[in-house]
Amino acid sequence: MARPHDDASKAELLIVDDTLENLRLLSRMLAEEGYRVETASSGARALATAQANPPDLVLLDIKMPEMDGYEVCAALKADERTRDIPIIFLSALDETYDKVKAFTSGGVDYIIKPFQFEEVLARVETHIALMNLQRQLQQANRELQKRLEELDAFAHTVAHDLKNPLTRIIGYAELLEGEFDTLPEEDLRGFLGVIARGGRKMENIINELLLLASVREGEVESQPLDMSDIVNEVQRRLGHVIEGSQAQIIEPESWPAALGHGPWIEEVWLNYISNAIKYSGREPRLELGGAVEPGGAARFWVRDNGPGLSEEDQGRLFAPFTRLHQVRAEGHGLGLSIVRRIVDKLGGQVGVESQVGKGSVFYFTLPSVGVTEAD
Repeated sequence: MARPHDDASKAELLIVDDTLENLRLLSRMLAEEGYRVETASSGARALATAQANPPDLVLLDIKMPEMDGYEVCAALKADERTRDIPIIFLSALDETYDKVKAFTSGGVDYIIKPFQFEEVLARVETHIALMNLQRQLQQANRELQKRLEELDAFAHTVAHDLKNPLTRIIGYAELLEGEFDTLPEEDLRGFLGVIARGGRKMENIINELLLLASVREGEVESQPLDMSDIVNEVQRRLGHVIEGSQAQIIEPESWPAALGHGPWIEEVWLNYISNAIKYSGREPRLELGGAVEPGGAARFWVRDNGPGLSEEDQGRLFAPFTRLHQVRAEGHGLGLSIVRRIVDKLGGQVGVESQVGKGSVFYFTLPSVGVTEAD
């Protein structure tokens, strides 16, 4: 398919005619209108030119030696690289048979020689406009298909993530309903704790979906981040988790300054730190850090002392939304996919470095604005 062109520049045309006078005339006149023009004086040369540098439209003569216009058109339509290029025939042939053959071979228009340049220009502009509309429609269709695939992935993922805590909540609630008067107080407290934890899990999933909606629809202006304040707020929010797990969190003496959107980056750290605590087992030890990479980006990370991840498991993390329900990593699916969407939108990258038995390092990058000391 011919490549798209910038609206600020005219389209690229290929003119094919074995009469040099016609080539020069059309080439000069169309170039004066701002079009970028290539020419070919034979069918074979036209095919080579179109295949090497697909134009946006072809003006094609019919009567040429060795390879006529019909054959050139058929060859262009048979090639995946050029099949969608609109072809306007230019010919002195005025019979209905010739016109029908031109259209059935794949042409979109037919201009009879001798032609009026105003007519040629009008038809060229019309078909370029139609081609641009077609490309826009194709792009819109691709975007729609992607969104439908994402919606399908969400349906599977959210149903899976909500079903487990909901099943536990219903099960324990029914148990309490039927045996409340006979259960020991210790069991009652335990069952209510399970219900409360299940409810918090469902609330977290809903909050993740609300965050995703804000990321998908929101346009934010990146601002310099106070990473020390952001990380401190995350630890405050995770206070009960940190205290309950007795996690040790080590922060750097300084943070590289970066550009981003504070509320979104807070959620990135929240996801990374909570996952590191959850999967590090007993006595979690987390090392947080940041540095400016040689390329100028600011890189931030969480290093844990967990069991590490195999290469296969690493490949399942940060799955695109369209693959969430196909490549789930236990406990990570939706959250890390949202992390990826956030960081992508802010112009950075996400990733993980891990070895089985040696822990993992989850990182993300953002545009850097230098280095600042932490409070």
